[in-house]
Amino acid sequence: MRWRGLTLQLFFLVILPLTVILLLVTFGSLSLHQRAMRTLVGERDERAARTAASAINEQLNHRATAVRSLAIRAGDNISPNEILETSEFLQPDFDAGLAFFSPTGNLLEASGDTSFWNELLEENHVILKEYLRSTDNQPNFSPILNHPFQNEPIILVATSADSESPIVVGAFSPASIARRALTSAINPGEQAKAYIVSPEQEILYQIGDFESGENLGDHTGVREGLRGESGTTYVQVGGNEHVIGFSPVSTTGWALVIEEPWEAVTNPLLNTTQLAPLVLVPVLILALVALWFGARQIIQPLQSLETRAADLAWGNYEAIEDPVGGIEEIRRLQRTLIHQAHKIQSAQKSLRGYIGAITQGQEEERRRLARELHDETIQDLIALNQRIQMTRLSLDEGTTEEQITEIQQMSEQSIQDLRRLTRALRPLYLEDLGLVAALDMLANETSQTKNIPIAFQWHGDEFRLPPETEIALYRMAQEGLTNIVRHSQAKNAYINLHYTQNDVKLTLIDDGCGFEVPESPGEFAPSGHFGLLGLHERAELIGANLEIHSSPGEGTRLTVTLPIKVGNV
Repeated sequence: MRWRGLTLQLFFLVILPLTVILLLVTFGSLSLHQRAMRTLVGERDERAARTAASAINEQLNHRATAVRSLAIRAGDNISPNEILETSEFLQPDFDAGLAFFSPTGNLLEASGDTSFWNELLEENHVILKEYLRSTDNQPNFSPILNHPFQNEPIILVATSADSESPIVVGAFSPASIARRALTSAINPGEQAKAYIVSPEQEILYQIGDFESGENLGDHTGVREGLRGESGTTYVQVGGNEHVIGFSPVSTTGWALVIEEPWEAVTNPLLNTTQLAPLVLVPVLILALVALWFGARQIIQPLQSLETRAADLAWGNYEAIEDPVGGIEEIRRLQRTLIHQAHKIQSAQKSLRGYIGAITQGQEEERRRLARELHDETIQDLIALNQRIQMTRLSLDEGTTEEQITEIQQMSEQSIQDLRRLTRALRPLYLEDLGLVAALDMLANETSQTKNIPIAFQWHGDEFRLPPETEIALYRMAQEGLTNIVRHSQAKNAYINLHYTQNDVKLTLIDDGCGFEVPESPGEFAPSGHFGLLGLHERAELIGANLEIHSSPGEGTRLTVTLPIKVGNV
């Protein structure tokens, strides 16, 4: 009851829709933000891959240009030893060394330890012979070779001024170039990794841990970079989405790939953004506080006021006096209802006084008529009957016998009718013998005249009530029997009278057709139940409680309960 009506309407029509809207806006914004960050990271990695690839190309071209300048000097008949002595500044670019080879592929001169070149020639004799044979006046990069001593990949760049000039060969590690280009592009602490793959599908350099059980040529990003494409793609790796930026190193045909989980890059910002739904917590708390305030200060007082108003409709004027609390508007409404209840109570008090006066006048008139009929009319008829009997004895037999008999029958019938009328106008048994005898006689006479068996029972020790109370109970029983005879189509009826120390209870029961009982006494008259309205008014007049229980096909039970007060006995 406390959560019905307006409370549920507020919850389902206001609070719940607002909560759903806030959730949709919050998580929708978070989804849009994540999508934007995902795209942003992809674009960033693509730019980083292109920038790093461009830097590597620049470093490769720088080394190619350096080798080309040395070859031109060798073509000018400058000795290789002199050229190497004046080219020490190139040593950082060619960390594996510089060497001069004859057009036939024999080592002429080398910087540093010549054992590196001898071992390299011995391990890669065929490859190097073919590579040197194909060298011309344009710098040419070799396939990936293994460093004979350090077991790491190296690459050669070679050129010559012409076919008769010495071939200048520079050896360097791809890792040294890649390290410079990639260190500024990515941060391994961000769970990112980068790697450079040669056309032979060999990893030349990597940052971060890269494990792949598949062919590197089929790996996402690698195959596109080896085809000379650049761009960004997304793949699912272990439940996380990785962004892969790739770009080709066009000078050597390598592929540079940068891969990282984009959530890790944006994690600090995303964590802050994901806390946005917590904004709903105070909103929901405020909504619940508002709902609690509405239920406590508006809805519950209104429901209490509704209950008291329902009690007021049944005549319980004290119920509306109890404060229901709530906001000022509800308290003003209750004060208005209290004022109206006082006015109704005053009007009903006046009406009851009026009805009591009318009832008392009616009873006085009935008492006068009964007394006159009993003391005069009936006595006259009795005297007439006696005189007829005496006259009949003095006449000859058969002379006027038939006429006199008829007169006698008429006078006797008149006497019976007048006695019945007298009892109807004023139940003499009630005044002389009490309520029990009067109700017993009422049941017997109604049974005889209306052909409906009416059983009367009483319980407890009878005691006399004030005359106006006894006559009211008698009239209520009389009205109840009249309704049973006229409307119920009952086959049997019962009158029960029960005396206790606390109350007197009068009950009328029938097994008739029954009816729908109006919800409040105010509906008795509009629905045509004037007899019930009279019963209700008589009950209120003597301070009794009237209860009517009935339903179609189930008969009717009417109970009048009169509390015993000091003034009632």
